[in-house]
Amino acid sequence: MSVWIKICGLSSAEAVAAAVQAGVDALGFVFHAASPRHVSPTQAAALAAAVPAGIARVAVTRHPTQDEVDAIVAGFAPDYLQTDATDLERLRLPARLGRLPVLRTGAPLPAPLPARCLYEGADSGRGARADWQAAAELARRCELVLAGGLDAGNVAAAMRAVRPFGVDVSSGVEQAPGRKDPARIREFVAAARAAAAV
Repeated sequence: MSVWIKICGLSSAEAVAAAVQAGVDALGFVFHAASPRHVSPTQAAALAAAVPAGIARVAVTRHPTQDEVDAIVAGFAPDYLQTDATDLERLRLPARLGRLPVLRTGAPLPAPLPARCLYEGADSGRGARADWQAAAELARRCELVLAGGLDAGNVAAAMRAVRPFGVDVSSGVEQAPGRKDPARIREFVAAARAAAAV
């Protein structure tokens, strides 16, 4: 099987370069002031300026206001907006902007299900593992990107258990909260690609 890989919470040029060189499919930039990975639209645009075509740039938010989303779209021009599925119901978004709705362990599922979603634990960015059994059931019904508590040591087991469309990592490739480790990024991508090749 193939796997779509996203590195989330990027905030340095070194980490962006490591992710690009490792061959990821998407880069996530966090726009949430409470997160140690928070960047401004201007910072994200500068970090993503040299990213090759074909690698998706994802604006990652949590319960944003319309004004916040408008500022992100104007200043960063992402390919996708990632936020809780319930947020997407109230936001006005440009037609060209892709949506990556977040579904969480223990929360009710929307009806109908989105064609593609990100599934994670109850809280973002803290390394809390999602419910793999629930994720596996959902992965049979949509393109599921598994997040929450993943790292190079467990991503192969997660992929065997869930059989997701993609995997997403943030704290699992950090040396400290908000500080990505280029070596861990490379190790995670290599482990996920190797697991997908089995």
